Amino acid sequence: MEVTIRKLIFSLLLLVIMLMVSCGNSGSSKIKAENEISFDTISINKRQHLDNDSTRPFCDISVNFVYPVKSAKTNLDTLQRFFVGNMFGPSFEDLKPLAAVEAYISNYIDNYSHDAYTYSESVSDMEELNALIPGIDVDDSEHEIDKLFYSYYESLSDSITFNQHGILSFQIKQSNSKGESASYYVSYSNHVINLNTGDQITEYDIFNAGYDKALQGLIITSLLEQNGVKTIDELEDLGFFGINEIVPNKNFLLNDKGIIYTYNKGEYSAYQLTAPQVFIPYNVIRSLLRENTIVSKLADL
Repeated sequence: MEVTIRKLIFSLLLLVIMLMVSCGNSGSSKIKAENEISFDTISINKRQHLDNDSTRPFCDISVNFVYPVKSAKTNLDTLQRFFVGNMFGPSFEDLKPLAAVEAYISNYIDNYSHDAYTYSESVSDMEELNALIPGIDVDDSEHEIDKLFYSYYESLSDSITFNQHGILSFQIKQSNSKGESASYYVSYSNHVINLNTGDQITEYDIFNAGYDKALQGLIITSLLEQNGVKTIDELEDLGFFGINEIVPNKNFLLNDKGIIYTYNKGEYSAYQLTAPQVFIPYNVIRSLLRENTIVSKLADL
């Protein structure tokens, strides 16, 4: 009886140890998959009225910048330069994140003030021209001049979409409007970096030659399915155009499942439509991937 109890206790201990090892291995695998990068966020909202007069038009700008502050593998300066340059433009890439945000906002306000001044000068020129026309009715819609400049709005933000297996993907969203609702526009800019090299991943790094033609059919099929139609003509009836010539546009994200292309308004669709995103899983394009690359290894996981 005593021997049986000892055997039972031993078996239970062995089972507990096996479970602990199993859980430990699972946890370490997950940690290994995650890139060792920490991020911080700078959020600034600012409104500037013309001539600091609260009764006059204004510009509104909102910036929400997620950027790396710690990296175990890739040089932090390289990463921050990559984020800053793509978020705000090449002219800002040598600045530190906070300085870049402040400089971008200041530049936006300066541009607004310059546009308002230029508009005011144009109004003065038109008034002088109207004064030279005998018998003109300045209240007539054809000659009426709107002296009031309009307000500007811009929102700029980025988000991390994938951060595993040596690959970091992020998307920048920019929306702006200059006065009328018809001028409102939203655009998306996608970026992927190989953390092993510190370089941006391009389509050339991912695919074998001739990939563009091979992907074309997959992109069209995805758009048809997304919009619940069966033909390209039906897509064009919805507001798409040039679909027969659609090609990969270099504006992509990567994750552990596949590649995601974003087509901004005006590329192959009317401005009234939402920017379409096309997801293509790795198992569908495995033969198109270059071998022994960080992406082909990700596809084989």
